[in-house]
Amino acid sequence: MAIDSKELEDFMPATELEWSDTAIARMKNVPFFVRKSVVRGIEQYAKDTAVALIDDDVVSRARQEREGGAIEEARKNKATKAAPGSEVPEELKRRQFVNFAFYKLDPAFRRLPKERKEVAKKEFLEVLEEYDANNDMILLGYTMVGIRADVDIMFWRISYDMEGFQKMTTRLYQTDLGSYLTPSFSYLSQTKRSMYQDMFNPEHEEDRTHIIPGKAKYLFIYPFVKTRAWYLLTQFTRQGIMDEHIYVGNKYPSVKLNTSYSFGIDDQEFVVAFETDYPEDFVDLVMDLRETQGSLYVERDTPIFSCIANSLEDTVNSLGI
Repeated sequence: MAIDSKELEDFMPATELEWSDTAIARMKNVPFFVRKSVVRGIEQYAKDTAVALIDDDVVSRARQEREGGAIEEARKNKATKAAPGSEVPEELKRRQFVNFAFYKLDPAFRRLPKERKEVAKKEFLEVLEEYDANNDMILLGYTMVGIRADVDIMFWRISYDMEGFQKMTTRLYQTDLGSYLTPSFSYLSQTKRSMYQDMFNPEHEEDRTHIIPGKAKYLFIYPFVKTRAWYLLTQFTRQGIMDEHIYVGNKYPSVKLNTSYSFGIDDQEFVVAFETDYPEDFVDLVMDLRETQGSLYVERDTPIFSCIANSLEDTVNSLGI
């Protein structure tokens, strides 16, 4: 559902303190995609200086102090970067690699003797549990048995290096059960801070270089490619289009979005993974997003995988073995 331009112009975030009419009018002259953070900054200034009513004078003083602080901070950062031998700590620069690995079981495995299947399952789980216990990788299991015909299970893996994915997969293939698994799809991506500001919820723009997954029962995943026309738009135009997209997304707080980037390392441009306990909310969210201007610039957003979270053992058991 598209947003009326007047609605965006009049958008005023919830306030904790009393504001004069003229002060509110000044806030509506602030670009709406940063308005909430500006309002919060002014209110924090008012609290720090024990001001009960925010009027024009308070707004002016707060913004002068904030802008002066920002200029000083920028100078300090520039000086730090210019200092010989100085550099940003490595842990602040590291980004996670993300892999969604989908597998299909050869039905022939189910026809093997029960004893062999039990031994094979135990061997396979030992490899999974070894990597699950390793601090170098986050490993989560999901099943799609009975939901998709071309995929049975999926492992969501997050690590600081790609080699871990490769070594783990080799280990799995070396097991008896692994020899009956066929990789159906695999998506590689990396975390990265978003290029766009969330005007309605600035805290959403936390350091996105770290994904903390596995908080919901359902996971909906798809690769995403935008048209080349999108990248020919100016940054300001794209931000405006994304404002509408973000506004719609924020109407569904029960759906958590994890976006990772695949430019140059896989066929898609992004991989989006939505976590929720309420599939109906995700259905409504996607329907609403179809009506936004941003949908005009979508080249591909399939296949879509509906995954059910399980323990690693239950993920393997879901194969019916």
